Amino acid sequence: MSTHRIPNFFYRIFLLSFCTTLLLSCGETKKSETDETITTTIETEEVANFGGLALYTLRDAMGEDPKGTLETVYDDGYAYIEAAGYADGKFYNMTPQDFKSFLESIDIKPVSTHQGSVTLENADQMIADVKAAGFEYFVVPVPPMGMFTFDAEARTMGMDGTAKELTDILTTLGKKCKEQGLKLLYHNHDFEYKENAEGIVPIEYMLENTDPEFVNFQMDLYWVTKAGADPVTYFEKYPGRFKLWHVKDMDDQGRFAPVGEGTIDFAKILANKDKSGMQYYFVEQDQTFNHEPLEAIQISHKGLEEIGFN
Repeated sequence: MSTHRIPNFFYRIFLLSFCTTLLLSCGETKKSETDETITTTIETEEVANFGGLALYTLRDAMGEDPKGTLETVYDDGYAYIEAAGYADGKFYNMTPQDFKSFLESIDIKPVSTHQGSVTLENADQMIADVKAAGFEYFVVPVPPMGMFTFDAEARTMGMDGTAKELTDILTTLGKKCKEQGLKLLYHNHDFEYKENAEGIVPIEYMLENTDPEFVNFQMDLYWVTKAGADPVTYFEKYPGRFKLWHVKDMDDQGRFAPVGEGTIDFAKILANKDKSGMQYYFVEQDQTFNHEPLEAIQISHKGLEEIGFN
């Protein structure tokens, strides 16, 4: 069994026990040499995984081999995940309990899940499943209940209905989540950051008309930038409301790019994370173009480290 399949806590106990045995068996004459070996071994083990991955990036691989793909995600250095594969009461064809147990076995933390099919009618069961799988955040990824619109020809997104209607739905869902110990977030695309036909910027209406006790937000840094808005301006105007981030870059054609290979100033954004209220962040790349998805997440993880994410 490879060491990363052993939870870190027990692995550290094993290391300390093993190194103590070495000390006792080698005697005082080898003490300095052994101490150096112990230090090196423990320092190597302390190089921990960091950062999160939105599994939507690997949706095809997750559909074909979810367990093997999740093991690869760990091997590539990620510490936690956001799911995007719930159907018929299961996550990637695993029961909530089985999904949670498998993630525990490979030392990956389930933090959030996109629940695009949520309605006021199915919310209670869905919330119970999300909780049973060990998630902390229940994320509404688009306006739910048929409100989301997509023009395939123009490649534009939007919504039917008003910002107030969406806000009321989110508040109802947020209260349900709160009752069950979960936290509800809304995830944006670009249209929420643009003024609509009524002269309202939907994201601002939602921020100003929701109670942070029940509703907060996941900021997709690419889509905010695509809308022509500045993430830091929103952190300053609405501090503490953006609990999760999607970190994906933009190439010079305006397309999705691996982190660090595009034009978004992540260092500036990261310097303002405390204003944001950010608790976790996730690499996401909807389309990977010149890279295979599994290659793109490796590039992005290296980019995270170079920028200063940890």
